Amino acid sequence: MPVPVIGGSTCRPFTGHCKSFEIKGVVMGSAPATGSQNIQSTLQEDRLFPPSEAFAAQANIDSEDKYLAMWERAKDDPVGFWGELACDNLTWSKDFDRVMEGDMPETKWFLGGKLNASAQCLDRHLTTWRKNKAAIIWEGEPGDVRVLTYLDLHREVCKFANVLKRLGVTKGDRVTLYMPMIPELAIAMLACARIGATHSIIFGGFSADAVAERNNDAQAKLIVTADGGWRRGKEVMLKRAVDESLAKSPTVEKVVVVRRTGDLHTKMEPDRDYWWHDLMEDVTADCEPTAVDSEHPLFILYTSGSTGKPKGVLHSTAGYMLGAMMTTKWVFDLKDEDTYWCTADIGWVTGHSYVVYGPLANGATTLMYEGAPNWPDEGRFWDLIEKYRVNVFYTAPTAIRAFIKWGDEWPAKYDLSSLRLLGSVGEPINPEAWMWYHNVIGKERCPIVDTWWQTETGGIMISPLPGVTATKPGSCTKPLPGVVPDIVNEQGESLGPNEGGLLVMKQPWPSMLRTLYGDHERFIETYFSKIPGCYFAGDGARRDEDGYYWVMGRVDDVLNVAGHRLSTMEVESALVSHKAVAEAAVVGFPHEVKGEGICCFVTLKQNTGTQALKDELKAHVRKQIGPIATPDEIRFAVAVPKTRSGKIMRRLLRDIAAGRETLGDTTTLEDYSVLANLRKEDEG
Repeated sequence: MPVPVIGGSTCRPFTGHCKSFEIKGVVMGSAPATGSQNIQSTLQEDRLFPPSEAFAAQANIDSEDKYLAMWERAKDDPVGFWGELACDNLTWSKDFDRVMEGDMPETKWFLGGKLNASAQCLDRHLTTWRKNKAAIIWEGEPGDVRVLTYLDLHREVCKFANVLKRLGVTKGDRVTLYMPMIPELAIAMLACARIGATHSIIFGGFSADAVAERNNDAQAKLIVTADGGWRRGKEVMLKRAVDESLAKSPTVEKVVVVRRTGDLHTKMEPDRDYWWHDLMEDVTADCEPTAVDSEHPLFILYTSGSTGKPKGVLHSTAGYMLGAMMTTKWVFDLKDEDTYWCTADIGWVTGHSYVVYGPLANGATTLMYEGAPNWPDEGRFWDLIEKYRVNVFYTAPTAIRAFIKWGDEWPAKYDLSSLRLLGSVGEPINPEAWMWYHNVIGKERCPIVDTWWQTETGGIMISPLPGVTATKPGSCTKPLPGVVPDIVNEQGESLGPNEGGLLVMKQPWPSMLRTLYGDHERFIETYFSKIPGCYFAGDGARRDEDGYYWVMGRVDDVLNVAGHRLSTMEVESALVSHKAVAEAAVVGFPHEVKGEGICCFVTLKQNTGTQALKDELKAHVRKQIGPIATPDEIRFAVAVPKTRSGKIMRRLLRDIAAGRETLGDTTTLEDYSVLANLRKEDEG
């Protein structure tokens, strides 16, 4: 049974009046589609993979009827639905008196209530058997291992919270965390939450200038860092970058440094820089959690735009925590005995929600790994799964495509039989990469949850429920309870089945961002001005006849070929379905006849590209999609430029394809040599 579809309407503000516990709903009408303005859907996929009876029987949500009832209730009665979940799942210091108030983009949740995110993740487990359960299993890239029980983690968090207070950090202050993937990062973020400070985590690979820019925007008072971290056997010099950033960060008063690599050249400025281990020696493990308002800022996380300064996405405490907690439980079907591994760095929102806050709020055991997936060899991830008997594995399509390129022989060396659920996050997954994941890693028995969400949404929005949803390779399937999406044209009019358009949200949800820190006007302009009354953050999508959603990539990346608007993701999927291709990135470039031509950067499983293979790939795309999508250029590349979170930077590839100089923000680029090599090949 397909999910009920919100359609045939023009977006307008949601009118839920929570003081009187009344929902007026969304007014429905009808409007014609605009045809040529829409994104054409070219991807054909009819494979269907229902959950096994055995998996469905033990799932947290175990039937289509239960899912539909939850979804309809959340749509029609969000006050009752979210209010009950908040009462039943969050630990309140003071009960809320209103579930929600105001229309998007100004909706507030659980007004009048007080709570603490640290207590939600730790304290409430200490009165149960979970106090001696592993909260975090950590392995460093060199192979060192630490295990922290919930009691251990609570003790360390309380001690560092007292350290922060001793250094002058108070409720409402902003604290920058610029660290490797070590347990101290999770400890520091929970310690900030414990005293009501707002953390701003910066991925431990950004430049000193990027750190300074984020420090200044947040007006950070203190930085927590490490002397360094390990990545592919090399030391990443974090403290040195912090030292350089401080010359441009006037609000930062103190720096706390974790000794991770033992860098003997670490400079420590007296009365400014302090070693973590020294500060932790003489503080107590007694620190009561500070009760904060539901809407108190829990964290700021910066996302980079193609131009302009990074956007400081701000998330609240209660709404974010509820969203992270419930989506973790629903989507990953977590059980108390599970060992759960999300491979994301905590510096990205996926790490915030699904390495730390979501799993710990549910009392799960979460695995953290510091280093690269191919160090010391391409079997490292599979070794970790075998060693710790990982049950739930959540990673990115870019990693999956790398695994494919490295060869099936690597996972074949390891016992992956503990796996019962697989997940994908970060960008749309190509159907053939999905099938490899299903066959080679899941052995055709593990459901795959292909999740769509964003930094701004706080948690997963559209995803299979593993005990309910029959999955389709490449589709994130259906919206979770409380999520009311639509596909609309530029005028905000709903589109029909398989018509590509703009993916919007028509009702507010608790974990949505509250503002862009220090720039509320930019917040409204960025997310709510294009389709008034709806949230829109830039993705194109279609909804098929079964109500399944197919994300087609960023609208900024849509190709306009001779008047046809084509999805780059779908052209890339056609290329990846060829047996020789490991990864593809597709961009447009100026074309005299068609307006925009199609340029494909292709990474092969074997690095042997020929003109004959280029012709074969063009013919393959033409056969898969049609003549209009035939590539004008095929360029073989050893690698394509990606962000440090693994997303392809198509903006930079567009510049190369057009022969332009690279402009805009490149601070998120993972490996500058990739861009340099492509430039060199282009000039050659």
